[in-house]
Amino acid sequence: MKILQISNYYYPHIGGIEQTSRDISQAVSGAHQVKVFCFSHRNADEVDVVDGVDIIRAKCFAKVASQSLSLSYGKLLAETFDEFHPDVVIFHYPNPFAAHFLKKQLKRFPGCKLILWWHLDITKQKLLRIFFEGQSRWLLNRACKVIATSPNYIEGSAMLRSVKDKCIVIPSCFSEQRLAVTDEISARAEELRRQNEGKVICLAIGRHVKYKGIEYLIRASKLLDDNFVVWIGGEGALTKKLQRLARGDNKVEFIGRLSDDELKSRLSACDIFCFPSVTKNEAFGLALAEAMAYGKPSVTFTINGSGVNFVSLNGVTGIEVHNGDAQEFASAINTLAEDKELLKEYGGNAKKRAFGLFSSRQFEKNVNELISSL
Repeated sequence: MKILQISNYYYPHIGGIEQTSRDISQAVSGAHQVKVFCFSHRNADEVDVVDGVDIIRAKCFAKVASQSLSLSYGKLLAETFDEFHPDVVIFHYPNPFAAHFLKKQLKRFPGCKLILWWHLDITKQKLLRIFFEGQSRWLLNRACKVIATSPNYIEGSAMLRSVKDKCIVIPSCFSEQRLAVTDEISARAEELRRQNEGKVICLAIGRHVKYKGIEYLIRASKLLDDNFVVWIGGEGALTKKLQRLARGDNKVEFIGRLSDDELKSRLSACDIFCFPSVTKNEAFGLALAEAMAYGKPSVTFTINGSGVNFVSLNGVTGIEVHNGDAQEFASAINTLAEDKELLKEYGGNAKKRAFGLFSSRQFEKNVNELISSL
């Protein structure tokens, strides 16, 4: 089959949707002909090749409410349809500007099958959500399959519930190769443990934005005794505010953006993975799945309609507490720290669940089964 993916951006641009797009390309390119259409992260229209896949990029001249805009997008997309004649389009939602032009092409090519890869609802931009509701409904009705990353998201989304019979769950995945640990990484992890001997090490990784909930982890840390150390990785618009909030708490250490090797060292060294996201903007939680692959139990909040509580199961791979309750979050951390058998049990369950559901090998199997079903 000829498969055209339409994503917002694509590698080397880094993001959750972009990574999923690349994972799909790698999963199907051996058996099918694949092209990707997206916005350019440079100041020009361009065509290049990534992992043997042609990437057509339309120049973006501005962004409004997180939406990229391009003057050349419609023309380039029409040319791509005319030249490639795709049998299947995989459209990564949300991307309302692109959807406007895709709708025109799908009307020109009525035999083209549409797979709608639903990453998240439009929630933050409430006016945009209302304005584009008709467009979203059209896409859902036109699609032959709608992909969600968890059953929780289907149940929590009014849009997806309206087409539940079309919905298929394909969880996001981590790369086993990317998470592989070398002797040098193991040595660095051991060094980190020696530096914090006698301490319970908690780790959180994520952009410093509101929905990631890092402020609640910092508030929880203030309720823990000095037997803990709390590493907070990543950066973002709220970094300075979070640092001010953490003043006076010597347990908290901001470790910034991490290289892949340093991330793997920290994941290997930590005892508990803290994932304090608080809204549905956290649609899945790939960093959580990666930590589970290292055999780390987690503490999470309950987020109605989010895949976070599908990735990690309360009382199986970690502990889930009421949303935004820093005191409960601290109590859950204490529970895992004080019960070493429970810590070990949940960690083992986490690793088993991660490799059983969220590995790239399983993702490749899921995607190829989807294509075959068409």
